[in-house]
Amino acid sequence: MTTVTKPDTAQKPGKPIDLLQTQPSLFFANLQPILLLGTLLLSFKPLVADPVNTLLVLAPTIAIIQALYCVLCLPSTGETTAPVTKPGQKKKTPKTQRQDIWAKVIPVFLSLTLTALLSTPLLYTILILFGAPLTTHHPHTLLLALHLALLTTPHLFYVHGLDATAWLRIASLQLPVDEVYGMSLGACVGAWLGAIPIPLDWDREWQKWPVTVVVGMYGGAIVGKLVGGYLFRRWRIKLS
Repeated sequence: MTTVTKPDTAQKPGKPIDLLQTQPSLFFANLQPILLLGTLLLSFKPLVADPVNTLLVLAPTIAIIQALYCVLCLPSTGETTAPVTKPGQKKKTPKTQRQDIWAKVIPVFLSLTLTALLSTPLLYTILILFGAPLTTHHPHTLLLALHLALLTTPHLFYVHGLDATAWLRIASLQLPVDEVYGMSLGACVGAWLGAIPIPLDWDREWQKWPVTVVVGMYGGAIVGKLVGGYLFRRWRIKLS
């Protein structure tokens, strides 16, 4: 049985991720779900008509949206709180600003690389184990895994890096809920729920693999981000 418990004052491992408290950060954090939803709605008809080409064309757009979210909104690897600018702090020099930019760009590039080379094959295997076509539709499933990876792991790689302890907590649902973790959980749950209409005898074109799973994971990512960031922030998932 899985339940979500309220936050308490007891000291527990793992802390929720705080967004950077700057105007561009907060603006793009609110804009990101709108961009994802708009991309899904505009691409739905092409997705039904030609899933492979549509998912292939959309992948770079989603990667850019996720990269901007990491760079603009999240603290870099290993930081769980946003840096605070102190009153009277000196203005950064151009050299320092360039160093700050590279400090953001390199982690996000590595995050996207790990997403493509590590998360996508892993999720492809999981999708097969959960019932994806084994002998057919290989490009469909591979691109589905890529999009699921883009919705679940770049931001986790960006804030947690390759810390084994953090990833063990992520996999075992021991991290407190926040919008970063919530987005990943929501995408996974949405993908699972999205598979429900496929075997139903409705004879609809949009029931073909993997249209409903794509819609479910995008919808789940948006809902998970909003719920994790506002409604259930700092709550913990309890397995019993």
